[in-house]
Amino acid sequence: MNLDAILRDPSAAYEKPDDILNDSNLSYDEKLEVLEQWEYDALELQVATDENMPGAKEVPLDDILAAKKKLKTKKPLK
Repeated sequence: MNLDAILRDPSAAYEKPDDILNDSNLSYDEKLEVLEQWEYDALELQVATDENMPGAKEVPLDDILAAKKKLKTKKPLK
């Protein structure tokens, strides 16, 4: 799957946010971008749910934030 497809719907490409960390086909920056997109999607879903418009699948915001934290602790030196 290419990066554009992953960014359109990270939850379709990965079962859980930690799976992104283990994807050797993505660079550090790409992994961060995917996690940030998934975080944005999760926040949008929360707003929709608060407005009684739930989405099809709940996105685990806490898991996304934890994966981002793990990734940032492993940031490569430039």
